[in-house]
Amino acid sequence: MPFHEKNGIRYFSFDSFPGSVSQAVFSRRGGISHAPWNSLNVGELVGDNLAHVKENRVRSFNALGRNPASIFDVWLVHSTDIICADSPRGINQPPIQADAILTDNPKVTLYMRYADCVPLLFHDPKKGVVGIAHAGWMGTLRGMAKVMVEKMQSKYGCKPENITAGIGPSIGVDHYEVGPDVILKVKGTFGEGSDRLLDARDGRVYLDLWTANYIQLQKAGVEKIEVSGICTACHLDDWFSHRAEKGKTGRFGSLIGLRD
Repeated sequence: MPFHEKNGIRYFSFDSFPGSVSQAVFSRRGGISHAPWNSLNVGELVGDNLAHVKENRVRSFNALGRNPASIFDVWLVHSTDIICADSPRGINQPPIQADAILTDNPKVTLYMRYADCVPLLFHDPKKGVVGIAHAGWMGTLRGMAKVMVEKMQSKYGCKPENITAGIGPSIGVDHYEVGPDVILKVKGTFGEGSDRLLDARDGRVYLDLWTANYIQLQKAGVEKIEVSGICTACHLDDWFSHRAEKGKTGRFGSLIGLRD
């Protein structure tokens, strides 16, 4: 089953990733934050008590048996910039601006925060590499999934056919209405394939981020792709959703790391 619970922490894990990898997309359950960030909020810039945020992050790491000091995270800016982490970030070092991280060091735990954008997780068992990325509509249209695969090839010598990719819980096409500017960008990026991504209903248009990232991964040569199929806006008992909660919400975390 993709959902697990430990010490009250409820999280989603991809079935297709092997046991040699620690990986989770944490739900909003099991933390100490109060409404509207209840309860496992790990977003530091949404108005929550920072002591609660730090405790929630520690609980998340502990649930997977990862050392909180092994964290490497970034300041998300909707780019396609990728950091290759050789060691943990360091508690007193500010995060670098980027939207993706890769590592081949088991002593490093890659970590990100979300509230509708797509968590992308990667693993190459042949080269011992893991990665995590953040893909909202901007990152998706800029080709984050493709850029990650290319970086894994150039930096670590990975072959796309050996990579497993996971598309995590995020806003689904049923809730993700977009305007004319985004529609034009989708059509410009995907051409005829945009028909698979844009769902017109009742005079409104909705964007399918899952399929968009799936298409990019396939085109990049990735054969093993698992889609969670879980919409954050549909399941507010489990997930923070910036769109569904009109911005008054927290951030859920996701991590991935190699086991020693």
